[in-house]
Amino acid sequence: MLHDYELIRFTLRVRTPSQALPRLQAALAEAPEDVELVGCWLSEIGPQNTVAVLRRFADANARDRERQRVLHAADAFGIGEFLLEQRIDDYRLFPFLTPLPAGNHGPFYELREYDLVPSGLAPTFAGWRKAVGPRTAAQYSQVFAAFYATSGKLPRYLHIWPYASLEQRLQVRTQALKDGVWPPENSAPQLQKMESVVYLPVAFSPLQ
Repeated sequence: MLHDYELIRFTLRVRTPSQALPRLQAALAEAPEDVELVGCWLSEIGPQNTVAVLRRFADANARDRERQRVLHAADAFGIGEFLLEQRIDDYRLFPFLTPLPAGNHGPFYELREYDLVPSGLAPTFAGWRKAVGPRTAAQYSQVFAAFYATSGKLPRYLHIWPYASLEQRLQVRTQALKDGVWPPENSAPQLQKMESVVYLPVAFSPLQ
């Protein structure tokens, strides 16, 4: 299983995503074979005009080669004229999780990112390992995957949840809390900051 990922977040000028996305699609398609596009989304609830791109690498060397290419290119993603901000973060998959395959799991994808206390990653693993099975049972909903950051502010982690509708999201989250299957045991003491953005997939995203 491939464990090395990156999440790229582009903030675009107002009313430019429709122009930028075809160029971004073409640029992403030119990546080497050892760089795989997992998902691409446009923000729906949260910071607007934000595009999130999740990519997976064959190994750390493939990630480093692609990062160097991006850093030295004049316009690596073809959207420079529309771009206000670009952020790239490195992640590794939680070791006990298998991501969902490409396909229709949404269309609403919630990307939740949590900053942890310095000692918080190991307890977070322990809590998730115990709780994620019950939380993703048929009466609740699936998780795409969870990842821990290896760059930027550390420790922190990212988890991605697909939902068929915002109503399903509310119902599932309410029921899981009521039933005591979520959040994971001992999770609150590990948390410093929580952020959430709801995205919709763009037309070329492997995750829909």
